[in-house]
Amino acid sequence: MEKNGNIYELLTEYLDIRENGINILEEQIDSDLQLEYFEYSRNQENKSSASEIFRDRELIFNNDVSDDLKKNILVQLASINDVEAYRTIEKYLRLPGTLLYDWAYMALQESRLLLESNLLEESKVLITTGLGGKGLKLRYFVVFFTHDGSPFNSLQKKIIKSELSFTLQKKGAEIEDILFEDRFASVLSIVPLNVPVQQLFDKIISECNQYGDFLFKDYIITNHKVLSVEDIKEMLAINNI
Repeated sequence: MEKNGNIYELLTEYLDIRENGINILEEQIDSDLQLEYFEYSRNQENKSSASEIFRDRELIFNNDVSDDLKKNILVQLASINDVEAYRTIEKYLRLPGTLLYDWAYMALQESRLLLESNLLEESKVLITTGLGGKGLKLRYFVVFFTHDGSPFNSLQKKIIKSELSFTLQKKGAEIEDILFEDRFASVLSIVPLNVPVQQLFDKIISECNQYGDFLFKDYIITNHKVLSVEDIKEMLAINNI
């Protein structure tokens, strides 16, 4: 990415989006479902009128109605610039054990952005990733590896925890979880949009390696999903690491 490589700069400078126009999908929702939702939203054929959508809105609360029809109604409700449409989706989300929670959550975010954009007469953008975020921060899953393939010892674990805590806190980022598994350490963290994540974790590895050069310089970083131990071991095997 240009300059310092942060998303915030791209949005505010190049796309002319103000800070209060940036919204992050906070829930962790499968990326494939997000893609399905956005494609469904864009490609609606024979879209119903607002009056027809409002007429049918109560069908989403009917257990005898198919999930496909409920998905269609939720997407169409999200396309209406009306508070009542937003409240209907919100009410559906409050139902205990709903099977379409993630779909409805996506619809609620789309509806909210539409209402805010029209009310405030300014551009809004929704940033979505599989791991979601919080406020103006995105969630990342990062995996570090030992340089020589040996398991982490207690001192190395302490160094990693200490350096992560110090550097992330300094940048306004947070650690949500950390796990050590033999030769790798996985970290779940949330990082502000204005912080270049690659530079951030490059620095953490560099600082840790001041105490014995024990971390491999390459690492995994993703905001798509949390990788399982099996996923990570499979990636190691494929890349002969």
